[in-house]
Amino acid sequence: MSYSELYSRYTRVWIPDPDEVWCSAELTKDYKEGDKSLQLRLEDDTIREYPIDVQNNQVPFLRNPDILVGENDLTALSHLHEPAVLHNLKVRFLESNHIYTYCGIVLVAINPYEQLPIYGQDVIYAYSGQNMGDMDPHIFAVAEEAYKQMARDEKNQSIIVSGESGAGKTVSAKYAMRYFATVGGSASDTNIEEKVLASSPIMEAIGNAKTTRNDNSSRFGKFIEIGFDKKYHIIGANMRTYLLEKSRVVFQAEDERNYHIFYQLCAAASLPEFKELALTCAEDFFYTSHGGNTAIEGVDDAEDFEKTRQALTLLGVRESHQISIFKIIASILHLGSVEIQAERDGDSCSIPPQDEHLSNFCRLLGVEHSQMEHWLCHRKLVTTSETYVKTMSLQQVVNARNALAKHIYAQLFSWIVEHINKALQTSLKQHSFIGVLDIYGFETFEVNSFEQFCINYANEKLQQQFNSHVFKLEQEEYMKEQIPWTLIDFYDNQPCIDLIEAKLGILDLLDEECKVPKGTDQNWAQKLYERHSNSQHFQKPRMSNTAFIVIHFADKVEYLSDGFLEKNRDTVYEEQISVLKASKFPIVADLFHDDKDSVPASNTAKSRSSSKINIRSSRPPMKASNKEHKKSVGYQFRTSLNLLMETLNATTPHYVRCIKPNDEKLPFHFDPKRAVQQLRACGVLETIRISAAGYPSRWTYPDFFNRYRVLMKKRELANTDKKSICKSVLESLIKDPDKFQFGRTKIFFRAGQVAYLEKLRADKFREATIMIQKTVRGWLQKVKYRRLKAATLTLQRFCRGYLARRLAEHLRRTRAAIVFQKQYRMQRARLAYRRACRAAVIIQSFTRAMFVRRNYRQVLKEYKATVIQKYARGWMARRHFQQQREAAIVIQCAFRRLKAKRELKALKIEARSAEHLKRLNVGMENKVVQLQRKIDDQNKEFKTLSEQLSAVTSTHAMEVEKLKRELAHYQQHQEAESSLQLQEEVQSLRTELQKAQSERKVLEDAHHRENGELRKRVADLEHENALLKDEKEYLNNQILSQSKAESSQSSLEESLLMKKELEEERSRYQNLVKEYSRLEQRYESLRDEQTPGHRKNPSNQSSLESDSNYPSISTSEIGDTEDALQQVEEIGAEKAAMDMTVFLKLQKRVRELEQERKKLQVQLEKEQQDSKKAQVEQQNNGIDVDQDADLAYNSLKRQELESENKKLKNDLNELRKAVADQAMQDNSTHSSPDGYSLLLNQLKLANEELEVRKEEVLILRTQIVNADQRRLAGKSTEPNINARTSWPNSEKHVDQEDAIEAYHGVCQTNSHTEDWGYLNEDGELGLAYQGLKQVARLLEAQLQAQSLEHEEEVERLKAQVEALKEDMDKQQQTFCQTLLLSPEAQVEFGVQQELSRLTNENLDFKELVEKLEKNERKLKKQLKIYMKKVQDLEAAQALAQNDRTHHELTRQVTVQRKEKDFQGMLEYHKEDEALLIRNLVTDLKPQMLSGTVPCLPAYILYMCVRHADYTNDDLKVHSLLSSTINGIKKVLKKHNDDFEMTSFWLSNTCRFLHCLKQYSGDEGFMTQNTAKQNEHCLKNFDLTEYRQVLSDLSIQIYQQLIKIAEGLLQPMIVSAMLENESIQGLSGVRPTGYRKRSSSMVDGESSYCLEAIVRQMNSFHTVMCDQGLDPEIILQVFKQLFYMINAVTLNNLLLRKDACSWSTGMQLRYNISQLEEWLRGKNLQQSGAVQTMEPLIQAAQLLQLKKKTQEDAEAICSLCTSLSTQQIVKILNLYTPLNEFEERVTVSFIRTIQAQLQERNDPQQLLLDSKHMFPVLFPFNPSALTMDSIHIPACLNLEFLSEV
Repeated sequence: MSYSELYSRYTRVWIPDPDEVWCSAELTKDYKEGDKSLQLRLEDDTIREYPIDVQNNQVPFLRNPDILVGENDLTALSHLHEPAVLHNLKVRFLESNHIYTYCGIVLVAINPYEQLPIYGQDVIYAYSGQNMGDMDPHIFAVAEEAYKQMARDEKNQSIIVSGESGAGKTVSAKYAMRYFATVGGSASDTNIEEKVLASSPIMEAIGNAKTTRNDNSSRFGKFIEIGFDKKYHIIGANMRTYLLEKSRVVFQAEDERNYHIFYQLCAAASLPEFKELALTCAEDFFYTSHGGNTAIEGVDDAEDFEKTRQALTLLGVRESHQISIFKIIASILHLGSVEIQAERDGDSCSIPPQDEHLSNFCRLLGVEHSQMEHWLCHRKLVTTSETYVKTMSLQQVVNARNALAKHIYAQLFSWIVEHINKALQTSLKQHSFIGVLDIYGFETFEVNSFEQFCINYANEKLQQQFNSHVFKLEQEEYMKEQIPWTLIDFYDNQPCIDLIEAKLGILDLLDEECKVPKGTDQNWAQKLYERHSNSQHFQKPRMSNTAFIVIHFADKVEYLSDGFLEKNRDTVYEEQISVLKASKFPIVADLFHDDKDSVPASNTAKSRSSSKINIRSSRPPMKASNKEHKKSVGYQFRTSLNLLMETLNATTPHYVRCIKPNDEKLPFHFDPKRAVQQLRACGVLETIRISAAGYPSRWTYPDFFNRYRVLMKKRELANTDKKSICKSVLESLIKDPDKFQFGRTKIFFRAGQVAYLEKLRADKFREATIMIQKTVRGWLQKVKYRRLKAATLTLQRFCRGYLARRLAEHLRRTRAAIVFQKQYRMQRARLAYRRACRAAVIIQSFTRAMFVRRNYRQVLKEYKATVIQKYARGWMARRHFQQQREAAIVIQCAFRRLKAKRELKALKIEARSAEHLKRLNVGMENKVVQLQRKIDDQNKEFKTLSEQLSAVTSTHAMEVEKLKRELAHYQQHQEAESSLQLQEEVQSLRTELQKAQSERKVLEDAHHRENGELRKRVADLEHENALLKDEKEYLNNQILSQSKAESSQSSLEESLLMKKELEEERSRYQNLVKEYSRLEQRYESLRDEQTPGHRKNPSNQSSLESDSNYPSISTSEIGDTEDALQQVEEIGAEKAAMDMTVFLKLQKRVRELEQERKKLQVQLEKEQQDSKKAQVEQQNNGIDVDQDADLAYNSLKRQELESENKKLKNDLNELRKAVADQAMQDNSTHSSPDGYSLLLNQLKLANEELEVRKEEVLILRTQIVNADQRRLAGKSTEPNINARTSWPNSEKHVDQEDAIEAYHGVCQTNSHTEDWGYLNEDGELGLAYQGLKQVARLLEAQLQAQSLEHEEEVERLKAQVEALKEDMDKQQQTFCQTLLLSPEAQVEFGVQQELSRLTNENLDFKELVEKLEKNERKLKKQLKIYMKKVQDLEAAQALAQNDRTHHELTRQVTVQRKEKDFQGMLEYHKEDEALLIRNLVTDLKPQMLSGTVPCLPAYILYMCVRHADYTNDDLKVHSLLSSTINGIKKVLKKHNDDFEMTSFWLSNTCRFLHCLKQYSGDEGFMTQNTAKQNEHCLKNFDLTEYRQVLSDLSIQIYQQLIKIAEGLLQPMIVSAMLENESIQGLSGVRPTGYRKRSSSMVDGESSYCLEAIVRQMNSFHTVMCDQGLDPEIILQVFKQLFYMINAVTLNNLLLRKDACSWSTGMQLRYNISQLEEWLRGKNLQQSGAVQTMEPLIQAAQLLQLKKKTQEDAEAICSLCTSLSTQQIVKILNLYTPLNEFEERVTVSFIRTIQAQLQERNDPQQLLLDSKHMFPVLFPFNPSALTMDSIHIPACLNLEFLSEV
C-alpha cells in the first residue's frame, strides 16, 4: 500500500514527545505525494505541522486500532514498534492493573510496588496443566511451560530473570521456585521443596540490601538448579552465586543500608543468647550508619531475623553453627568501629589499648588480641634476601581493615552458600533440572565503576544468547510451517563482547596492569586509549583522561577507572589472614584454610546444540589469551560467566524481563521515560524488531475465516475448503504477495497487514451499518408519514364532528326557546285563573264559618245539659250501693262470730291435752333463756334510762325554776320594751332562717351539681382507665409476640450457626479422613517399593494383623505385658532395644499401672473413712436385729418365690403362646394389633399386682410365725404392755399405741386356732402395719445399696473428668504452641499429632490382639482337655451301649431330617473366608451382577455376619469384617480411576452400613422394620465401632469417586463452557500473538462441547442409579461436580482476557440454562447444584450488563452478591470488546464500583478453590427386602455358602 492510502484523514499516528516519549495525534487531511509535512491534531486539540521525509522513511509510526490495545501479547499488535509497545504496557498496567505481558517468548513483568492477590495456591492450581497462551500472562505460566517442556522433551530448562535493581527480579524468581515446589513436590518425606524455599530468606538476609531504587535489592547474582527425578518430583537443588557486592560491607551511599543481616542481628541483640555479641543498635556502628536512616518502613528486622533462624534450622544448620555465624557477623561490625589514631609523623598509626570493639572482635573470632592489633597497623614486605615489617599510614590501615572486613564477609557468604547446597543435595540420581537465574540487569549511573562494568558485561553475554534463541525460534516456526526462509538482520553484540573479554581486551589489560608492581588506574586507562581507540564500541571522553566509554547494546556507559585495579586485585594482607587461621574456633579457621579457587565447578551437561543454523557475527571472535591468569576478580567472574553460559546453552531458556515503572516506588505509577529506557536495555524492543522484520502476525485458517468472513463474497463461501477460501480472499485483498505467506496451518502477515485487514473489515461494517441505517431511517420516515396521515384524518374527523355538534346545539336552543315561550304564556294564564279562584274560595270560607259557629253553639248547650244529668244519676246509684253493702257486712259479721265461737271451743279442748303441751314446749327452754336474757338486758337498759331520765328531769326542773325567776325579774324591769325587741328579734331570726335556708338550698344544689360532675369525671376516668388497660394488654401481647418472634429468630440463628459449625466439623473430619487415607496409600506404596517381590499372606491369616485401625469385639480387659517382657528376654537386649513397639508398650503399661495405683490408693482411703464412720455409728447407735426373724423371713420368701416362679413361668409360657397364636391369626386376617397390646397390658398389670400380693403375704406370714414363737417362749410370764415392743425387721422408733394395739392383735390371733380368717379382726391391722414397715426397710436397704453404687459411679466419673481435664489442658497447651508456628509448621505438627494418636491406638489394638491370642491359646488348651474328657466319656458310653444292644433285637429305622425354612443366614467354614472375599470382593466385576438385586454383595456379607453372630463367634465376625474392609481397599486401590467400580463399592459399602444399622437392635433404626426384619437383627454383638470404620471407608470411597469424576470432567469444562460456540456466529475471533503457538500445545488438540459434559454426567447418573446408590448421595455427587464446573469456569474467566466479552456472557448464560434443564430432567434440582453455579451466573450477567452510568454501577453492586469485590473489579478490568463498535469499561466506572463495594467484607482470595469438597452426609436408608428373600446367583461361585 502507498503512503497516501496509509496516511489518510482521521488516521492516528505516534510522534515523539519530550515528556511522554511518544504522544498520539490524528491527521486532519489526507497525505498527498510530495507533501513535506503532515497536518496533525494532538489529543489536547492543538494543531501541529509535523515534517516528514518519505525518501529516508522518516514518517510517524501508525497507531494500532483500539481493538488491539491492551493485548496479552505484544506480538499480536499489527504495528510493531516502540510507541505501540509502550502504550500497550501503559494501558494494561494503569487501566487494567495487569503487571504481566507477553512479548513473544519474553514475559514482561512490571513491578506494581503493591501486594497483589495473584500468587496463592488457587492460582497455582489454575495455571497447572494449562497451555501458555490459554491463560493471562503470569510468572506461573512461564514456570508451567518450563515444567511441561522438561517432562515432554526430557530436556533441561532455565528461566532467566533479569532487570535493574528494584524491578522485582528476586520476587519473580521466588514465585517461580514456589510454583515448582508446589507442582513438583517431593515424593518422599524429605520436604526438599520446603528447603528450597527456605533458602530464600537466608540469601536475602546475607545478600540483599536497601538501595535508593529498591528496599530489598539483590547485590549478587544467583543461579538455582532445581533437580527432578524420573517422575518429575523435586529431589534436590544447587545454587551458584556471582559477584557479591563486597564494597557495601564497608560503605553505603546516602539513604542506603548495609546487608539486612547486620540490622537483623542488631534488632535481636537483646535476646539472652546474643548477650555475648556485645551489640547495640545499628546507629552505634560505623559499617551500618553510613546511609543515615537504618530502618525500612514496613519492615521488622527482628521478625525477619527470626525467619532467618528458622530457615537455617530447617536447612539443618546446627544451633552452634548459627551462633558462630552470628559471632562472625558481629565481629565485622566491631572491626568497623575500631578506633585508629594517626601518629605525629603521619606514616604510622596505632589502636588504643583499651579499645572495646577490637577486644570484642578478637573474643568473638577467637584470635590473639596483640597479634591482631599489631598486624592491623603494620604490613610485611618480603624480598629475595630479607623480610621487612613496615608501618602504614592512617588511610592504608583503614583500607586494610576494610579489605579484611570484606574478605571475612565474602568467605562467610561462600561458606553459607556451600552449606545450603549440602542441605539441598540428595543421594538420588538427578534426571533433569530447571534452572532459575536471578541476575542483575543493565545498569548505568552517574558514576559507574568496576561492579557496573561486570554487570553490563554479563548482560552483553545474556543478550547475545537471547538474540540467538529468538532467531532460532523464528527459524523453527517458519520451517515448521514450510515458509521460504529469508535471513533477518539483527544486532550482533559479539564485537562488544570481544572488546571486553578477548586477547588484550579490557579485562586482559586490567589483569596485566594489576600484575605491574606500581600499576595505577591512570596507566590502565591510557593503555585502553592506545589499544582500542579504533574500536566502534569504545570511546574516550572529551573532558577526562581517567574514564572511558563502552557502547553496549542498550546504551553508552561512561566508566570511571578509579578503583578498578584495587577492586580487581581484592587485596588482603596475608598476616591478617594468618592470625584468623590460628583462631581457636574451628569454623573461623575453616573459612580461611580452604582458600581455594572460588570458581564453582560445573556439573551441568555439555551444550547440546539443537539449532539448525549457526549464527555468526560479522567478524570472527578473537581468541582468548593462553597466558596463565592470576585469579583476579575479573578473571573469576569471566570464568564463572562462561560456565553459566554453557549451562544456559545446554538448556531451553525462558525469559522474564522485570521493569521498574518509576523511581519513587509509587504503586501503579508509570514513568514512560524510565520504562522505555529499560525496554531498550532488556531486549524487549529487539525482540519486537526481529519479529517485525519477518511475519509477526499469525492466524490459523479457521480463525482468519471466522474473523474476516464479512470480506468474502457469497460465491466464495460456497466452497467448503476454508483454506482455499482464505487464499483467494487474501490474494484479492492484498495485491503484494510479499506481505503474507501461506503456511501449513497458519497465515503469516507482515507488520501492518492485520491493521489493514481490520480497516477493510471496519469499512465493510461501516458500509453495512450505513445500509442498515439508511433502511432503518427510510422505514422510520414511512412510519412517521403514516402516523402524520392518520393524525390528519383524525383531526378532520374531529372538526367535522365539532361542526355537526354545533349545528345540533343551535337547533336544540331554538326549540328550547319556543318551549320557554309556551310555558311562560301558560304560566301567566294560570296565575290569573288562580287569583280569581282564590277570591271565590275566601268568600265561601267566611260564609261557611258563620253557619258552623251557629251549629257549634247549639251543640254546646246540649252537651252541658247531658253532663248535669250524668252526675245526678251517678249520685243516686252510689247511694243505693252503699246501703246494700252495709247490709251485707252486718250479715257477714254475724256468721263469722258464730264460726269463731265454735273454733274457740275446739281449741280449749285441745289445749287441755299433754301432746299439745309437748309440742309447745319444744324449744321453749331456749326461748325462755333467750327471753330471760332479753328481759334482763331490757331491765338494765330501762334502769339506766330511768336514772338518766330522773337526772334530766331534776336538771330541767331546776333550769325551769331558774328561768322562771329570771323571766319574772326581766318582766318586771322591761315589760314594755321587751315585747317590741322580741318581735324584732323574732323577725330578724326569721329572715336569717330564710336566708340560711336559701343558702343551704344553693349549697345543696352546688353539692349535687359538683357531685354529678365528679361522678361524670370518675366515670370518664374509669373509661379512660379501661382503655389504658386494654392498650396495656395489647402492648403486652405485642411485646410477648415480639419476644417470641425474637426468641424464635434467635433460636433459628442459633440453629443455623450450629448447623454451620456441624458442617465445618464434618468437613474437618472428612478432610482428616482424606489425609489419613492419603498417608495410608503413601505408606502402602512405599512398602511396595521397598519390598522386592509380591508377598502373599496365608489364606487363613487376616491382613488386619498389620492394620490396627479396626476395633475388636471382645470385651475382655487388656492384660499385662508379660508376653512383651518374655519377648525382650528371648530376643535379647540389643534387638529388643530397637523394637520401638515393645518400648512404647512398656511406657503405656507403666502409665496404666500408675493410674491403677492412684485409683487403688483413693479407694483404700475411702474404705478407711467408711470403716471409721461405721465404727462411730456403731458406738453411738446400737442396733438390735432379730436374726431368727430374718432367717424365717428369708426362708419363707425363698420357698414362696420358688413356687410362685414356677407358676408364673407356666402361666407366662401359656399366655405367650396364646398371644402369639392370636397375633398370628390377627396378622393373617389383617386385623388391628389392639387386642395384642391389650393382652400385653393386662399381663403386665397382673404381674405387678401378683408381686404386691406375694410380698404382703410373705410379710404377714413372717409376722405370724414370729409372734407364735414369742408366745410359746413367754407363755409362763405375762407380757408387759408398757415395755418396749420389738417387732422383727421394723424401724427403731415405733409409736407406743400402735405397738400395744398390734400386740393385742397378735395375742388375739394366736389364741385362736390356725384359721387365717381371723386376720380381718383388729390384729390384722398391726401385722399389716409392721409388714409395710418391713417393706420400707427392704426398700431402704436397696436404696442405700443403689446410693452407694451411685456414689461409686460419681467418683469414677469424677476421676474420668479429671483425667479428661488433664488431657484437655495438654491439648490446649499444644494448641497454643501450634498457633505460634507458621502455617506449614502447623500442618506438619498436626500430622505428627495425628500420627502419634494413631500410633497409640495401634498399640492399644495390638495389646488387645495379643491378649485375645493369649486367651485363645488358653481356651484352646482347655478345649483340648475337655474334648479329651468328652471323647473318653463317649467311648465309655459307646462300650456300655454296645453291651446293652448286643442282647437286643436289631431293627432298621430310617431317620428323616425335618426341613427348616431359610432364616436369612449364610454359613461358611473358616478356611473358605479367603475364597469368599476373593469371589465376592476382589475379583467381582459390576457387570456380573447386572439384572440382580442392587447391592447384592452387601446383603450376602451381612447374612454371613449374622450367622457368625448367631453362633456367637466373635473371632469370625472380626476376621470377616476386617477382610472385607481390606479387600474393598485393595479393589479401590487397583481401580483408582474406574468410576463404575468405585460407584459400585460406594453403594455396597453404604448398603452394608445401612444393614448393620437397620439390624443392630437399636430402636432408633428399627422404626421402619417389619416383624420379619426384626427377627433378622443381631443378637450377641454390638458392631457400633465397625459402623464408624465403614462410615470412614464410605467417605474415602466418596472422595475417590469425586476425584475420578472431576478428572473426567475437568478437561472438558473450559472448552465446553467458554470456548465452544454453543450459539453459532455469536463470538468473534481477535488477533492472537506468538503465545498461541505455544510449544506445549499438541497439534490437533481436541475441543469439547457442552453435549460432551451432558453425556458424561448422564453416564455418571446412569451408573450410580443402576448400582443402587442412595438418592441423597447422588444429589451430593452432582452438587460437588457442579461446584467444580463453576469454580474451574470462573477461575479461567478471571485469568483470561480474551474470554471476558459480551458474547462469552451470552454463551455462558445459554450453557448454564442447558445444565439447569438437565438437572430438572433428572429430577436433581433439590441437590443445591444450581446454587453452587450462582457466582458463574452473576459473572455472565456482569459481562452483559451496561457499564457506563451511576445507575449501572448500583445495578451491578445489587446483582453480583455472590462475587467478591476483587472478582467484580477483575472482570471489569478484563472486559474486552470484540469489535470497534463496543466501548471499553472506563477507569472511573471501575473506581465507582470499588467505592460502592468497599463496605463488603469479602475474602482476599481472587479465585475459587476448585479443590474444595463439601462434607458428605450418609443418611440412614433402610432396605425393604428381607434376608430370606435374597437369591444368590451361580455366577458368583459361592457354592460353599450354605443357607441356614
